[in-house]
Amino acid sequence: MIMKINRFAIYSWFVLIYNIFIILWGAYVRATGSGAGCGSHWPLCNGEVIPRSPQIETVIELAHRLTSGIALILVLLMLIFAFRNYPKGNLVRKGAVLSMVFIIMEALVGAGLVLFEWVGDDASSGRVISIALHLINTFILLAFLTLTAWWISTESKMHFTGRKLLASVFILGFLGVILIGVTGAITALGDTLFPSKSIFEGIQGDFSNSAHLLIRLRIWHPIIAVIVGFYLMFLSVMTSLFFEDEWVKRFSWILFSGVILQLLAGIVNLILLAPIWMQIVHLFLADFVWITLTLLFAANFSYLHRKNENNH
Repeated sequence: MIMKINRFAIYSWFVLIYNIFIILWGAYVRATGSGAGCGSHWPLCNGEVIPRSPQIETVIELAHRLTSGIALILVLLMLIFAFRNYPKGNLVRKGAVLSMVFIIMEALVGAGLVLFEWVGDDASSGRVISIALHLINTFILLAFLTLTAWWISTESKMHFTGRKLLASVFILGFLGVILIGVTGAITALGDTLFPSKSIFEGIQGDFSNSAHLLIRLRIWHPIIAVIVGFYLMFLSVMTSLFFEDEWVKRFSWILFSGVILQLLAGIVNLILLAPIWMQIVHLFLADFVWITLTLLFAANFSYLHRKNENNH
């Protein structure tokens, strides 16, 4: 299968990359405690369109809102282009519509965090739940942006008939990565609100009944990450062996390498006591693994579609 890179394809990949940047910037906002930089006002910032004499936290939060608004516009333009250039029922149209739906939901969840004041030093259960929902929605958004860019670039279709086992294997992988992401987001929040002075102090807090729930939950993230990581490596090896397709093999080994890098980054993050820059790197690798898994899924079922057509 040959990638057909045209202007629309380049634009769609750019939209995906730009949204990754927004996600990482959002993590920086959380890690620096700048989420309350605009107070409990949305879409205004401290009740103003452009705050006067803003503090650094306000600048960081306002910049995140403005760049997120641009992301919404970029996805809207992609949707318009999809409807202008592709017929009804085409996968590109469907991908663009779903991308638009989930970026709107992304904006609404972000607004909810501000309006309910689940930002800054807040450690309520509401914030924990909203952080988890935010992460899930972000992953789904990235998946549809990735699929849309793939469908534009390859003009491929998907074949699922008689492939329930393979589909189930991938669904389990997606759910596993989401579980890692949710526990990772909760762990990152705990590291931000309740930083440890040493590894020993951190481990001690993980098993202390008197510690905050966010601290006691941290132990589950590395355990789940290792289990799911080995599953993803197994999935990547199996797909590489059983599918004679260039793109499947490429994405298989990229996924295998990405999982190893992510596990190593997790160890480094733990040793360094989760500095902000390492949290950003860790999150970037999580997004990278998720996007690569999505591309491996797309490549597999695109290959099966071509194989099915050739057989008929």
